[in-house]
Amino acid sequence: MNLEQFRREYLKGGLRSKDLPATPLELFEIWQQQAIESGLIDPTAMIVATVSAQGQPSQRTVLLKHLDDSGFVFYTNYGSRKAREIAENHRVSLLFPWHPLERQVKVCGTATKVSLAESVRYFASRPRESQLAAWASQQSRKLSTREFLLTQLEHMKQKYAHGEVPLPDFWGGFRVVPHEIEFWQGGANRLHDRFEYRLQPEGGWTVERLAP
Repeated sequence: MNLEQFRREYLKGGLRSKDLPATPLELFEIWQQQAIESGLIDPTAMIVATVSAQGQPSQRTVLLKHLDDSGFVFYTNYGSRKAREIAENHRVSLLFPWHPLERQVKVCGTATKVSLAESVRYFASRPRESQLAAWASQQSRKLSTREFLLTQLEHMKQKYAHGEVPLPDFWGGFRVVPHEIEFWQGGANRLHDRFEYRLQPEGGWTVERLAP
């Protein structure tokens, strides 16, 4: 395959320092809302990068489920590879790839488990089939066949045929507390606009323009 020919110009607009709010989460909320309103498929999708104890990076796509002043929240099986690596190394990176808007946001921070109450509240909001699937799947573990997974799901349907599906003790959320957030807006001739917010030790954020 010849991939060198695939390129395009980025012409949807720029990002100027005069338009930047004091905190990155203010700008992120604006961009996230615009991504939702634009009709993007999975506008809350983000890539979560973790690093193993041996220094091997690993990435996967998950959905952002909550955002507040404390950070970015997603949910997973605590036995998954991402969760095991977070237990070894709390430093993670998130990437929001909003390609049709010619934007991306990179977040660097530390991940910690959310409270049990938060996990219970979110789990209760999931569709019942998704709740049962969480019980059926030992995420990231080796699986002999898909049929085995479907059998496990049927078993859980029978087990919890009556009443609510409880929160598994191996399932819950992580909150990524950011200390660095970069906003990237595509620009013509590869002269993209990049601004990096950094959290200061005494509190508050500084922001600097980066070369594309």
